[in-house]
Amino acid sequence: MNIVIVDDNKIARTTLKQLASRVKDLVVVAECENAIDARDVLQNEPVDLLLLDIEMPEMSGLELTRDLGTKRPLIIFTTSRKDYAVEAFELNVVDYIVKPVTLSRFIQAIDKARDIRQSDGEEMKVSTDAFLFIRDSSVVRRLSIEDILYAEAMGDYVKLHTSQKFYAVHTTLKAVEERLPSNQFLRIHRSFIAALSRIDTIQDGAVVVNGKSLPVADAYRAGLNKRMNIL
Repeated sequence: MNIVIVDDNKIARTTLKQLASRVKDLVVVAECENAIDARDVLQNEPVDLLLLDIEMPEMSGLELTRDLGTKRPLIIFTTSRKDYAVEAFELNVVDYIVKPVTLSRFIQAIDKARDIRQSDGEEMKVSTDAFLFIRDSSVVRRLSIEDILYAEAMGDYVKLHTSQKFYAVHTTLKAVEERLPSNQFLRIHRSFIAALSRIDTIQDGAVVVNGKSLPVADAYRAGLNKRMNIL
């Protein structure tokens, strides 16, 4: 992978370059001391991955990421601050490493990037619909959208159910509905959103998803029948 290191601290850039030299197939094509220079490099060089600091003068790493949009290299944030993690993961970055960066943590992040790059194939773009980042206790976790069976509102929380477990997220069902791709999920009740491809049966005002019966409200029944292409 061709990588660009972006950090206003020369020692940090040197450290990342040394770590990159320890990992097979990583090629550092440029080092930049600010986000503006990095943006110029991206316009002229084929880059697969950015190792990007957040707090930099003139333009932050977060601002650069937003400026690049979805057709951008994969991004791993490397920063001395923990408090940008949620905002960073909402931008669908690969990983968020808090300095000092150790070799084992660096390799873990690179492996994530390599997996995403391979799954994206030749196009190598960041898919905004491939996963969500959720706060699970004190950890920000990446959750694959295809693993979500249904979402269930529970007071001030929403449970995101998978076949293995559920994750309780402090948010609203409306916020979850806005983040989930509408071609894959449908609101079926004021308290439930279901993955259409995971619905096994529809009977007596309910759908069954992975053995769990979920109620379908009258207001959503016609829309469900239409989406399921019921004859």
